Amino acid sequence: MTAPVRIAVVSAGLSQPSSTRLLADRLAEAVRVGLDEQGREVEIQLVELRELAHAIADNLVTGFPGSALRDAVAAVTGADGIIAVTPVFSASYSGLFKSFFDVIDNTALAGKPVLIAATGGTARHSLVLDHALRPLFSYLRAVVLPTGVYAASEDWGSGDSALTDSLPGRISRAAGELTALLGHARPVAPADEEELDFLPFDQQLAALRPQN
Repeated sequence: MTAPVRIAVVSAGLSQPSSTRLLADRLAEAVRVGLDEQGREVEIQLVELRELAHAIADNLVTGFPGSALRDAVAAVTGADGIIAVTPVFSASYSGLFKSFFDVIDNTALAGKPVLIAATGGTARHSLVLDHALRPLFSYLRAVVLPTGVYAASEDWGSGDSALTDSLPGRISRAAGELTALLGHARPVAPADEEELDFLPFDQQLAALRPQN
C-alpha cells in the first residue's frame, strides 16, 4: 500500500481573515486535487505561524521549542513537500516567517520540494519571490519549484483567462509542478543527524593552527 503524501502548508499571515492564508489554502487544495487524480492519498497539515509567534520568539532567545512549536517543526521537516506562503513586509518576507525557518535545523529541508508564494498590496513587490524566498530555501538546500505564486490585492478579483497570467492560472501551474514531483518521485530524506560527520567549529579552527 502506498503511503500518503504528506504536505506541510506554512502560512505567515497575521490578520483574520488573511489573504496569505487564503492563498495557502488554494494552493494546498490544488495540489490535493492533482494528487487525488493520480490516485494518491494526501495528508495536509497547516502550520499557522500567527499562533506560534510567542513560541518562536521564546525559542530564539532560549534555544528550546515549546510543544506546539516542536510539533510544527516536526510537521514541516517530516513532510514530503512544503507550501510556504508569507505576506510581504518592507519588500521582503515577514520577520515571523523568517524566524520560523531560523529555528529549523539548516539541513532538515535538504531535498524537499518547496512551493513558494507571497501576498502583498501591490504587484510591484512580486519580485520578492526571486530575491528573498528563493534564496532562503536554496540556502536550506530545498528544491524550490520553478513557479512561485505572488498575489496582489487586485489579483483576488480576477478570473481565469487563457489570455492573461491570472492568479488561478499561476496557482494551477505551481500546484501542477509540486504534484508532478510528489506523485512520481519521493523526495530525498533529510540527513540523520547521527550520520553527519560533524566537527565543532572550534575543533576546525584548532586543526588550522600551525603545529610546533
